[in-house]
Amino acid sequence: MKNYHISKHNSFYAIGLSYQKADADIRGNFSLNEEQKKNLINDAKNDGVDGILITSTCNRTEIYGFAQHPFQLIKLLCQHTNGTVEEFEKVAYVYKNQEAISHLFKVGTGLDSQILGDFEIISQLKHAFNISKNLSMANPFIERLVNSVIQASKRIKNETEISSGATSVSFASVQYILNRYKNVSNAKILLFGTGKIGRNTCENLVKHTKNNHITLINRTKDKAVKVAGKFDLIVKDHADLQSEIRDTDILIVATGAQNPTISKELIYSDKKLLILDLSIPKNVANDVADLENVQLIHLDHLSQMTDATLEKRKTFIPQAEEIIEEVKKDFNSWLETRKFAPTIKALKHKLRHMKDEELDFQSRKLNDFNNEHAEIVSNRIIQKIMNQFASHLKQDSDSTDESLALIQKVFQLEDLSK
Repeated sequence: MKNYHISKHNSFYAIGLSYQKADADIRGNFSLNEEQKKNLINDAKNDGVDGILITSTCNRTEIYGFAQHPFQLIKLLCQHTNGTVEEFEKVAYVYKNQEAISHLFKVGTGLDSQILGDFEIISQLKHAFNISKNLSMANPFIERLVNSVIQASKRIKNETEISSGATSVSFASVQYILNRYKNVSNAKILLFGTGKIGRNTCENLVKHTKNNHITLINRTKDKAVKVAGKFDLIVKDHADLQSEIRDTDILIVATGAQNPTISKELIYSDKKLLILDLSIPKNVANDVADLENVQLIHLDHLSQMTDATLEKRKTFIPQAEEIIEEVKKDFNSWLETRKFAPTIKALKHKLRHMKDEELDFQSRKLNDFNNEHAEIVSNRIIQKIMNQFASHLKQDSDSTDESLALIQKVFQLEDLSK
């Protein structure tokens, strides 16, 4: 990346871990909340990292950025989470330059999602970029790359059927319930947590179960009331959690806390209880599964579900990959223009300096010299010359370096490699 003049560092890295090798417990150790992300970015800035993007979802935690060495990013991740370097090395991946770019395209377009075609990641990428931008850690490369991934995602969604059918983690949980309850419309369902996954799950529950016995609980009651208002559901106080669990058939947990919010002590049900934990880190303590009448299912299990919808989606992977290659080609073309941007800028500065000297000379030599008209004409000529040079450099990419060296030599431009 050195020749592209986009960072003081020579390499762009992607480091992270995902559902493919890391189970829910390990992913939980490396998960980052909003405050941790901001603290990490600020520390990265102080550590000399140039441009950074952080994603932390239930399926993955990743850091993209320009660094002297990928260990800078790995060290920052471990410092701001409960994960260790040793643990990271067992399940992680590190990509560099074009591989890192390709990986972000794959992630952002749903091809690397735990459920193929799940596009929730794109809103998370937008959010990640905004955090970096607000902290002055999103350089032009990061911005252009994220926008290109968003463009590819939109095209894949509009031009293929890879996202056809209702399949996501939230829908998978509802599908699991539907497959196991014959009279799900009569079952008492308690949804604990009304964040993004909770809201999506709630919508799917209402749509597919035809159940009017759904109760919502959230630590911040106002948020639960807002969600319930859309679907005319029941809302209870957080203090009622234990008594509501005792009276429910199905408990769905989507609280997004860093530590378990459902423990063995909260459950005294004398009837069968199905618990679906949709959280990373896990929000239901593991030992809850030891209770005789409790069945505990985590989102990793839900995401492994395959059905006709997913099989159909797989047939659109080649078409999606073609779109990615098209958009990535445009991105790389833009990247190539960064090679000669400093030379073009220096050349323009040199030509304007020559123009100013000549206009000054002519204005002193000729009494009726029209400086305003001369300024307009000469600026237009300079712009046409610049356009010719830029067009040549874009079209003849095989000899860009030789052309840049020649321009620098002919116009005696300063050494731009310093």
